[in-house]
Amino acid sequence: MANIKSAMKRIKVIAKKTARNRMVKSSLKTAVRRFDEAIAAGNFEDAKAKLRFVEKKLHQAAAKGVIHKSKASRKVSRLATRLNKAM
Repeated sequence: MANIKSAMKRIKVIAKKTARNRMVKSSLKTAVRRFDEAIAAGNFEDAKAKLRFVEKKLHQAAAKGVIHKSKASRKVSRLATRLNKAM
C-alpha cells in the first residue's frame, strides 16, 4: 500500500476509472450480443436499429478512450458486414 498522499489519491482515481471502463466494456458486449441475437432470430429491422445503437456506443467509448478508435471502426465494419450477409 502506498504511503505518499499523492500515490494514495492516484490509487483511488485509477480504481474509479477502472470501474467506469469495465462498465462501458460490459455494456458494449451486451449491445453486441443483442445485435447477434436479433440476426439469429431473423429480425433484420430490429438488427438494423441495434447496429445503429452499437455503432453509437462504440464511437462514444472510443471518444472517452475506453477502446481505441480503430477498434471501434473495425467492430462496426464487421458487424455491418455480418448484417449484410445475413439479409
